[in-house]
Amino acid sequence: MPLILWISLRYLLTRRKERFLLLISIISVLGVAIGVMALLVVLAVMTGFDRDLRDKIVGNYAHINIVGFHPIRMETYNKLEEKITSVKGVAAVSPFIQAQVLLKSDQRYMALQFRGIDPEKEKNVTKLKQYIKQGALERLLPKTAIIGKELANYMGLPVGSEMQIYSPTGKEYKLKVVAIFGSGMYDYDLNLLVVHYSTAQEILEMGQHITGIAVRLDDMFAAERIKPKLYQKIGFDYNIKSWIEANASFFAALKLEKMAMFVILALIVLVASFNIASTLVVMVVEKTKDIGILKAMGLSQKEIAKIFTLEGLLIGASGACLGLIGGLGLCGLLKKYQFVKLPQDIYYLDRMPVAVQFWPDVVLIVLAALVITLLATVYPAFKAAGLAPVEALRYE
Repeated sequence: MPLILWISLRYLLTRRKERFLLLISIISVLGVAIGVMALLVVLAVMTGFDRDLRDKIVGNYAHINIVGFHPIRMETYNKLEEKITSVKGVAAVSPFIQAQVLLKSDQRYMALQFRGIDPEKEKNVTKLKQYIKQGALERLLPKTAIIGKELANYMGLPVGSEMQIYSPTGKEYKLKVVAIFGSGMYDYDLNLLVVHYSTAQEILEMGQHITGIAVRLDDMFAAERIKPKLYQKIGFDYNIKSWIEANASFFAALKLEKMAMFVILALIVLVASFNIASTLVVMVVEKTKDIGILKAMGLSQKEIAKIFTLEGLLIGASGACLGLIGGLGLCGLLKKYQFVKLPQDIYYLDRMPVAVQFWPDVVLIVLAALVITLLATVYPAFKAAGLAPVEALRYE
C-alpha cells in the first residue's frame, strides 16, 4: 500500500483520543450520502416522468403525422401509402380523421376530440389495442365507438350503452360503445372518442376523404431524420410533423426542470463539502505535530497536501457510495411497490414512475459529488502543506 494512502487511512480510521474528529467525519460522510441519495431519487423520478409521458403520448398517437392542407381522397391515400412504406425506417401507416364533436349523455354535454381510424391498420401504428380494458378493438364497426375509461365513468357510459353526439354542423348521431380504453393519461382517457373512419366521414360529411396519415417508425427517435425523406417521396403539399415537434415545448420544460432540480439538490452536497473542509481544518490543527515530523522525515509539501486531499476524497467517496446504494434501493422500492399514488387529473399519471438512468444521471451525480469534495479539500491541504517543520514542532 502506498505510504500516502496508508497515512490517510490511519488518520481517518484510528480515532482513539480524537473522537470528535471521528464524529464530524461521520457527519460529513452522511451529509454527502444524503445529498447523493436525494439527487439520485429525484432525477430517477423525473426521468421516469419523462419516459412514461413520452411513451403514453406516442402510444396514443403516431411517431409521425402527415396532414394534407386539404382533405386527402382515399385514392390518393392508397398511392401515398405505397410511397411512404417504401421509405427505409417506416414500419406501418394508417389513415385517420381528426375533428371535434359534442357528446350528450343524460342532459350533460362535453366537447371531445374525435378520431376516425381504420381498426386493422391502427393496431400497427399506435398502442390503442393494448390499452383496451373492456371490449375489443376488432369490434369497432360503423356506428360504434371506443371511449376512454375516465369519460366512461364521468358520463356513465359502460360497454353496450348508447351515446349521442353532434357534428360541427349540428346534426345528431347515435353511437354504441363497444370498448373502453385506459392509456394512463387522464387527459386522453377523458377527452378522446374513437370511431371507425367511415363513421367519421359520415358525421363530418367528408365523403371519401381523410384528414391525414399516421406513420409508425422502427425507431421513434429517427423521426426527424426520416422527415426529409418523406418530403422527397410525397412532395411538399403536406404538413409532416413528428412526435418530437408536436411536444417540443412540453419535453423542453421537463428537461429544464430536471436540470434545475440537479443544480438545486447539488447544493446539499455542497453544504456537506463544507463539513468535509471543516473536518480537514480541525484535523490539520490536531495533526500539526505529525505534519512536522513527516516533513522532518523528508515528505515534501506536495505529499503532505496529497495526504489531506486523499483523506477528503475518501470521506466524499464513502458518502457517494452510501448515497448511491441508498438511492438505488429507494428507487427499487418505489418502482416495485408503487406506494406513492398521484392524482391523475393533476399529474396525468396514477403512480410515481421511476427510471434510473446510469448515463448520464448516475455518473454525473457521482462525479459532481467527487468534484465538490475535491474542491473542499483545497484549502485544508494547502494549509497543511504550508506548515514549516520548525513551526510545527516549536511547542511540542
